[in-house]
Amino acid sequence: MNTLRVFIILAITLNSYGKKPNILFIFADDQCFETIRELGHTDIETPNLDRLTKSGTSFTRAYNMGSWSGAVCVASRHMLNTGRFLWRAEKASKVAEAEREAGRFWSENMKTAGYKTYMTGKWHVRANAENCFDVTSNVRGGMPNQTPSGYNRPLPGQPDPWSPSDPKFQGFWKGGKHWSEIVADDTLDFLSQAKKHANKNPYFAYISFNAPHDPRQAPKEYIDKYPLNRIKIPTNFLPMYPHKDKIACHHGLRDEKLGPMPRTEHSVKVHRQEYYAIITHMDEQIGRILNGLKKSGLEENTYIFFSADHGLAVGHHGLFGKQNLYEHSTRVPFIVKGPGIPKGKKISAPIYLQDVMATTLAIAEIEKPKHVEFNNILPLARGETKNSPYKEIYGAYLNVQRSITKNNIKLLVYPDVPLIRVYNIVKDPDEINDIASTDKGQSLIKKLFPQLLNLQKKMGDTLDLQKSFPTLSSE
Repeated sequence: MNTLRVFIILAITLNSYGKKPNILFIFADDQCFETIRELGHTDIETPNLDRLTKSGTSFTRAYNMGSWSGAVCVASRHMLNTGRFLWRAEKASKVAEAEREAGRFWSENMKTAGYKTYMTGKWHVRANAENCFDVTSNVRGGMPNQTPSGYNRPLPGQPDPWSPSDPKFQGFWKGGKHWSEIVADDTLDFLSQAKKHANKNPYFAYISFNAPHDPRQAPKEYIDKYPLNRIKIPTNFLPMYPHKDKIACHHGLRDEKLGPMPRTEHSVKVHRQEYYAIITHMDEQIGRILNGLKKSGLEENTYIFFSADHGLAVGHHGLFGKQNLYEHSTRVPFIVKGPGIPKGKKISAPIYLQDVMATTLAIAEIEKPKHVEFNNILPLARGETKNSPYKEIYGAYLNVQRSITKNNIKLLVYPDVPLIRVYNIVKDPDEINDIASTDKGQSLIKKLFPQLLNLQKKMGDTLDLQKSFPTLSSE
């Protein structure tokens, strides 16, 4: 019934505008859910994302499943473009170009539905972007080049060799212009092209910023917005995460060696300063895109989606990277604006960020292909239902971390320690108070561990957790 009502609404939308809605997908890299001012978690300036939040609906618990490698971006983006859950996406990633040729890619689906497709920015998918989209511009790799001076800094009592606003380090300025600005330039050019064929073909634009991935560079005026005395240390700050080596988050991991070990409050403040600055700079470019869309006359018949490929620790729990299953690293912003979408609404039902693919297929009136495992969340966004398509949220990193989150309880499993942590993510959003050793925690472990094992089977996850926890039942 809910699905039928959604398609009725979509049919009314199509009749109103005479053609299928356009789709503008804006994607950030390494952006934690807490970094939008309107959502109230962090002292950060994001006026344009705030504008989008107020004019659309935000999903406050949107997740990435995790990764089969340290390059979490790669796993997230293959899930997004193939529509498959983590471990089946890994298999598809090894034959990505063949998958594209077979029509099993997001962009290919949109082409089939009559969309003119555009792409700019970070790709990081093992299929040729130029083949995936009708029009591409400035397709980028995983990250801008980093320099040795950008790592293991700042050290106590030593001058910082890095400057986030000095173009001499290249990175985001390689080529002469900041990459975030180039993405906005490209998008405005796409919109001018789309306007010319608006009466014939709708557009699907895949706009992918490299920001706020490191090297976190922004013009000085943005750095100056965040003096260190403005930056707050995370409440879950630790000088060192006690199990970092056993969960593959050791100091040798590229993301983790950005800051010194042990962590200092000063180093965390500096990195968060640079993180906020590049986000605010990116936000300005998003504002240029939103203004350009309005000026183009295409806004009213365009769905806008904004999300990120995963979050980032930047000092939470003594960690700097995204290779962990805490909320700060798996949870991302997710905003949708468009015809029939309520304004200023916030939805706490959990989803995966990759649900955006299945959602856009529904908007494009494409029957969901059999290989697509993620779900259309328009019924949630439109208020047709309050229920998530998922009973639980799954998390995995390599073979060293697993998690299941259900009814606001997270079971975090470290098989190589071995250790199980339990958090109430509503009562304890910073995941500070591990209740695993309490009577309540033990009861939750006995209940959720078998459910995690069952979820592993559904996911095609072959890691044997019972080997590390033989006393816990699979029933």
